[in-house]
Amino acid sequence: MYLCHMNRYKPLLILALFLVGMLLWFRSCREVAGEEEYVEEEALYRLNDTLRNAYSDFTETRRMEQFIERWMARNNIRGASLAIMRNEHLIYAKGFGWADKELDRRAEAGDIYRIASASKLVTAIGIMKLVDEGKLSVDQTVFGEQGILNEFTTYRDKRVSRITVHHLLNHTSGFSRRMGDPMFRSADLLNWVGKDSTLSAEELINWQLGMRLRDNPGGSAQYSNIGYLVLSKVIERVSGMSYEEYLQSHVLRPAGCYDMHIARNYYEERFPHEVKYYGHDPGEVIESYDGSGAMRPREYGGNNITGLQGAGAWVASAAELLRLVASIDGRPGVPDILSEARIREMKGSGGQFGYGWARSSGAVLVRTGTMSGTCTYIRSQRQGLSFVLITNTSSYRGSSFTNKIGRTVQQAIDRVKEWPVEQDLFVAVPVADSLASAQPEEHHTEQN
Repeated sequence: MYLCHMNRYKPLLILALFLVGMLLWFRSCREVAGEEEYVEEEALYRLNDTLRNAYSDFTETRRMEQFIERWMARNNIRGASLAIMRNEHLIYAKGFGWADKELDRRAEAGDIYRIASASKLVTAIGIMKLVDEGKLSVDQTVFGEQGILNEFTTYRDKRVSRITVHHLLNHTSGFSRRMGDPMFRSADLLNWVGKDSTLSAEELINWQLGMRLRDNPGGSAQYSNIGYLVLSKVIERVSGMSYEEYLQSHVLRPAGCYDMHIARNYYEERFPHEVKYYGHDPGEVIESYDGSGAMRPREYGGNNITGLQGAGAWVASAAELLRLVASIDGRPGVPDILSEARIREMKGSGGQFGYGWARSSGAVLVRTGTMSGTCTYIRSQRQGLSFVLITNTSSYRGSSFTNKIGRTVQQAIDRVKEWPVEQDLFVAVPVADSLASAQPEEHHTEQN
């Protein structure tokens, strides 16, 4: 009788053993695949971890470097980083001066800097990526019952309901700056609204919506930081991810940029690779952004840099920023992360601001950024050399100084009669015998 029952259940036992075996095999395959994926991720070429000044040491570029060093000395610029691209090849990347003078740390090619309003270019690319993904249209309204951010239901001017994504991108939303730029008047704003702690992005936007528009949406352009804060919230709402997470996963890493982050406010919070910032008025302090009443330097607690988000909060190296530019230029070589239609759309026309770009003149695109402790200049051009220069020191001349950077760098580049090599640091570091045995001093520091 016992054997009879065993024979009866034998097929079920075999089936159970088979299923257990399949399950174990499937789990082992997943573990192997995960291990291969991890290895592939670790093997990716990460610019900032690999670049060294030594890879751009050429006799032919010495006159250019001397010109830049003299310019830095005249303007009391502590440190800077320059990256140059030709035909979508990164042919030069070098740091100048000090990354952190007090730590005796020299600037290196892989250092990262706050890029101020050049962050708007990153934000605009994120919006265009959502358009390419079919999740967004630039003609969609932002506020009102049918708007993307329909939770903002109270606004003083009924024309607010006509503001579109397009208007925010090219600074024609009509937002008023009658009481200054709220993104850089944190302490004043706390007094105006009667709060004693940091305002959220939503509270900043609500404060702006409590003012009348200065013009109809789509009218004359007026530069607006808070418009790009609104775009940061649009990206979050449409993507279902945080602003930083979406940009890193859908834009930056696909473009080959692995060391771009939303800035932190204090020196002690700096990222590995990040430089120290120097204001143009040493010793100047203002009331802290956080309502504590403490007096702090503008670059370290006076302004809420993190809170700028898509208007001005990114940190990046000059090399990775140039890599991002190469990924939206419509040229063969570095793969583009946007469609040709979106790339054209970003450039703008008719003398208005482009999407993220500050100026467009034929085949030349320019984006600048400046705030206490940093200046950024980006030039992308179809012919000749494209470049990025970032400093860790600001100037009392503000945006006019940043605009002058472009002319200064071009004058410096003109001193190079012939570029010595066809290297591409986007792909790999040089393998010349003179560099293969070099052991450059490690320049990266960990956070305190």
